[in-house]
Amino acid sequence: MNKEQDAGLHAAPVTERLIQAQLLLLLAEKPAHGYELIQRLNEADFTNGEVDVATVYRNLRRMDQEGLLTSRWEAGAAGPARRLYTLTPRGRQILKAWAAGVYQEKERLENFLRRYRDCERGLDSS
Repeated sequence: MNKEQDAGLHAAPVTERLIQAQLLLLLAEKPAHGYELIQRLNEADFTNGEVDVATVYRNLRRMDQEGLLTSRWEAGAAGPARRLYTLTPRGRQILKAWAAGVYQEKERLENFLRRYRDCERGLDSS
């Protein structure tokens, strides 16, 4: 295992916690079916690798129960009915809270990286 892979193992829980925010953001852009959300998550490179399908559907179900989104069955044009997920006003509020938290975390991470670069410069010169 290389350094990047090892670091990715430690970052995995952060990615897992962000799935709610990622789904809320995608649904703020437009209502979507579960399969489409999975495709868009993978295309947006929100995670390290492919998203876990079961995790996505588990989160969608929980978020529906919490009133962050609504879902309704929609007849498929060439196949079975599919659930269409739509963001609710409460979901939009939670998305705003997520964004505020991410901005704060971004500042902390940038500070960490600045200090790390300074430290690395000191280590490289010794």
